[in-house]
Amino acid sequence: MIDVVTNQYVNRELSWLQFNARVLQEAADDSVPLLERLRFIGIFSNNLDEFFKVRYATIKRIDLAGKDGKNVLKGTTASDLLERITDIVIKQQAQSLETIEEIRNKLKDHHIFIIDEKEVAPDQDAFIRNYFVSKVSPALVTYILNDLEQLPHLKDSVAYLAVKLVLNEKIPKEGRISKILQQTTKERIYALIEIPKDTDRFVVLPEKEGKQYIIMLDDLIRYCMHINFSIFNYNRASAHMIKITRDAKLDFDNDLSKSFIQKISSSVKSRRDGEPVRFVYDKTIEKDTLDFLMQKMGVDNSDSIIPGGRYHNRRDYMNFPDLGNQDLVYQQITPLAIPGLVLQGSLLDKIAKKDFLQYTPYHTFSYTVKFLRESAIDPKVKSIKITIYRLASISHIASSLINAAKNGKKVTVQIELQARFDEAANITYAEQMQREGIHLIFGVPGLKVHCKACVIEREENGKLKRYGFISTGNFNESTARIYTDYTLFTTNEAILKETNKVFKFFEINYKVNRYKHLLVSPHYTRSSLVKLIDKEIANSKEGISASIKLKLNSLSDYDMIDKLYEASRAGVTIDLIVRGICCLIPGIPGMSENIRAISVVDKFLEHPRLFIFENGGKTKVYISSADWMTRNLDRRVEISCPIYDEDIKQELIETFDISWNDNVKARRFSKDQDNAYIRNDKTRIRSQVAIYDYYLNKLGN
Repeated sequence: MIDVVTNQYVNRELSWLQFNARVLQEAADDSVPLLERLRFIGIFSNNLDEFFKVRYATIKRIDLAGKDGKNVLKGTTASDLLERITDIVIKQQAQSLETIEEIRNKLKDHHIFIIDEKEVAPDQDAFIRNYFVSKVSPALVTYILNDLEQLPHLKDSVAYLAVKLVLNEKIPKEGRISKILQQTTKERIYALIEIPKDTDRFVVLPEKEGKQYIIMLDDLIRYCMHINFSIFNYNRASAHMIKITRDAKLDFDNDLSKSFIQKISSSVKSRRDGEPVRFVYDKTIEKDTLDFLMQKMGVDNSDSIIPGGRYHNRRDYMNFPDLGNQDLVYQQITPLAIPGLVLQGSLLDKIAKKDFLQYTPYHTFSYTVKFLRESAIDPKVKSIKITIYRLASISHIASSLINAAKNGKKVTVQIELQARFDEAANITYAEQMQREGIHLIFGVPGLKVHCKACVIEREENGKLKRYGFISTGNFNESTARIYTDYTLFTTNEAILKETNKVFKFFEINYKVNRYKHLLVSPHYTRSSLVKLIDKEIANSKEGISASIKLKLNSLSDYDMIDKLYEASRAGVTIDLIVRGICCLIPGIPGMSENIRAISVVDKFLEHPRLFIFENGGKTKVYISSADWMTRNLDRRVEISCPIYDEDIKQELIETFDISWNDNVKARRFSKDQDNAYIRNDKTRIRSQVAIYDYYLNKLGN
């Protein structure tokens, strides 16, 4: 349990750690298939790495600057918060290790054995040796530390084996090896082995007698230490894993001769040299080895030193092989068609007649790709404008845009080069698009472009008609299989005319457009949302039924939280579904007694943003790219799009209600901050399964 920092808010960082605890709950849940539980361990670990690179690093910078940060951190100093985070992470890491051990033991009941170097059977020896020599050894980087004045640069989030060799007494009298030995302490050699990132972390051994065996790459290297260090005459070797996490902040230089792409590329490369913010080590490491490494690295106990288990980079569990055991993984769903919108015919002709809603992964993402592919070859389409935030590694979206440019369409792409951890991939795509003649826009100075929108112009009867789509998620085929997101396909001229204004803002930043339909950050989203909440407050005070329903990834803007508190005190009923950070405390008498808040963590990552305002019976519904975080409201370009089609509006309300009534995978937010599951006597509703069935029934009707 995490203490609430103040009487009004939960600290953002501590709330994020509570979200990651919910991910860890999934790993510990017996009802989750075993291999999926391992993958949740991987997600937990990956999340934690990013947290330290970004959020922990930010707080550490505040602390190093000599500022207490109380205004930013809401009631706690930076140094106190760093200490609390470290304590919580150590406990969560211990829980994750216990969960992994439990899963490994249960896998044995299914004849799957994850063995270490001490459990290798004689008949497995030849396979492992051959695998090491042919596939691992050529990729292995080994540093002998004794004769180095300083430690080699340790790469961010790369795992290393810290090796100690205890030598035999007989030492050669001459030669290079003798020189190394003479510099050791009590005839010890210290070394680092870099675990190759491009080699499979899980090595599947030959099956025998119906049993499947896996050895982790780390342990395979341990088993073959004698091969790697064959030139040394040693009688004992030990190897313990370590890992450093570095600050992921991008720093830009002021060289005016460089293009924006060059500056981003240079900054991404310099990130590798960021300040260490976390040092994790195997808690069983010998003290002399740990002291040697810390002294070489210049790390002391004032830094975030976290004892961990035998294995680091547990994010690799996200790619644990299923070994053909389909009963140990989630049953794959078949993405559904959207009723009335067939992929074989013309999408544009269908969209011209009515709006359609795509809700991935329940619906196939192929509609988004088809929309662009059709536009690329349609002679009537004259231009395509689209925003890009994160693309798949092999992107059909990008290839469709390039296809359109080659067919003479005017293609404009706003690509966000500062999409965290995807900068390098976006730079590669940007350079490729530039070569093909696509007009690229690299955002707005001081703002990230996070909105997800596309507008095409098509010549019909001598006039240009706009078609487009606005989404809550990235145009990414890979994430569309596991992220839930809404996409509205429309020809609504009012919406698309204003979307076109957003693209004009990318080109002419100094001109602030006005909007009657869209809520656009950074200029209008906050003020528009406040007006919508004020309307509910006014209605409630007049005795008119008033309610707000929000589905968000994160809720951390304190002014918006205060506004929701004000609405609660006025009698407005507020239901919140927040996947991640939630700094609001629901259910507090006199402050938030009319607010209820839940979080759903399950097979798919809940990613859409949905705003529903009762509005005196004339319900207003918006889908949005914006969370209720300060950065989304004030420092990013975001679009919240109104839904005018009554059928789609009802569909969004109904799917929200399905999620709200989840009593299997939903947790309740409360002042106790305990991630308690919602359990009741009602019919079991696992919302992600129920929503798929909802759309399956729609297709049947």
